[in-house]
Amino acid sequence: MTAHRALLLVTVVTATLLGTALGASYTVGAPDGSWDLKTNYTQWASGVRLYAGDQLRFQYFAAEHNVVEVTKSGYDACNGSNNTVATYQTGNDAVPLAAAGTRYFICGVSGHCAAGMKLQVNVSSPPVSSPPQQQCRWKGGKRRCNWSVSPSSSASAAVHADRSKVLWLRLAAVLAAGLVLLS
Repeated sequence: MTAHRALLLVTVVTATLLGTALGASYTVGAPDGSWDLKTNYTQWASGVRLYAGDQLRFQYFAAEHNVVEVTKSGYDACNGSNNTVATYQTGNDAVPLAAAGTRYFICGVSGHCAAGMKLQVNVSSPPVSSPPQQQCRWKGGKRRCNWSVSPSSSASAAVHADRSKVLWLRLAAVLAAGLVLLS
């Protein structure tokens, strides 16, 4: 029984770690900018769709900038001193977006937030897509069936195709870990 509990624990931990590791990664400001004084972060954020499990990557010169995750009031006031959630200073910071909700980031260097170095992102729960439907018909005395995606969900399915591959990879990794532990 102890071996089964250990296997279950390892499987859950592996799934959790892979969930974070296999989410999409977005470089803030890319492709035309980075974490700097020139990029329009409101415009950049409007062009990305973030989901729980994704991550933001902030790239910048560490001697010139930093990244401070703040509360909404800290974001609105461009003040991280009493409103700090986390501080990053490496110049190549990966910030996991573990849960759905709104996140706020500013540059903590004096005057930079007021000059536009602030980012608000909305993180959504991962989409749940409906499975493809099987359509069958009789032709020449034989039943012929094929799988299709309904027209209303085809755009959604195309947008989220990469995410479904990630889910399959997660499942395969968890199963492989379980098989290794059983042998």
